[in-house]
Amino acid sequence: MTAWLSLLAFAMAVLSAVAMYAASPHCMWKALRGKPRIARSAGIMLALLSLLLWTSVLGAAVGSCAMLASWMLALAVQPYLAWCAGTPDADAAEQER
Repeated sequence: MTAWLSLLAFAMAVLSAVAMYAASPHCMWKALRGKPRIARSAGIMLALLSLLLWTSVLGAAVGSCAMLASWMLALAVQPYLAWCAGTPDADAAEQER
């Protein structure tokens, strides 16, 4: 049971990171742009849900560290995924540098 809850908590952290990245003006995924206010609100709610799940599985201290680690990993990998996938916006951002 705890493995499923941990997997669900990780999935919520990843979805939260995707929503927060979609709300960012630096988002390189064209399909994610649109309504940043709604995306930011959804990202915050998913992050709180992920934190609640992680802390229920692992406890307060370890759960908050696990949530932050999974969240930051998902946030850090998204620009690289956009660049590797070859989205035109990612290529344009690379050429501007």
